[in-house]
Amino acid sequence: MNTIRSVCVYCGSSPGRNEIYAKAGHLLGRSIARAGLRLIYGGGTKGIMGAVAEGALKAGGRVTGIIPRFLINREATETALDRLDELVITDNMHERKHRMFEKSDAFVALPGGIGTVEEIVEIMTWAQLGHHRKPIVFGNVGGFWDPMLALLDHMTAEGFVHTAQRVKPLVVDDPEAIVAAIMVAGSSVDAPTEGVQSVIDKL
Repeated sequence: MNTIRSVCVYCGSSPGRNEIYAKAGHLLGRSIARAGLRLIYGGGTKGIMGAVAEGALKAGGRVTGIIPRFLINREATETALDRLDELVITDNMHERKHRMFEKSDAFVALPGGIGTVEEIVEIMTWAQLGHHRKPIVFGNVGGFWDPMLALLDHMTAEGFVHTAQRVKPLVVDDPEAIVAAIMVAGSSVDAPTEGVQSVIDKL
């Protein structure tokens, strides 16, 4: 039985220098909606974040935006946020990340900056510690994540990732193939996807 009902997308609130990044965001958002899944994302209406949400909304998808109050005017506009069918406003970044985790059954990292890296690494850390088995995907658009993937391989080879079997992120180059990869991974997970909340709260 497939446990995937929602997909969290981490990505930049800026468009980046290559137009393929925003295009990939739009395609992924559309794919999530067409699969009947809910998009969970950081609530931004600009950059790649905005493209993902736009792709999902235009395809009739359900979108949950989770954004700290202090970022509303920086990463979004209140008018644009009104288009989302669910908006969660948090007090801080820590609460935002926990809410995104709780509401999501899988995680995708599209191109982004330090915040995107921090978010996906935290999700991998929780997987390494055995707190969840939710699918994790690097949307490797234009080879964007190649340096990150090389670093992960290097850390493993040097003996710093001792439970690498628990951290096996999928690497998918084509944004339109990401949802299919998640669904296949989700169907093979025989443990609950929610994780151990009492442990997660301590992290």
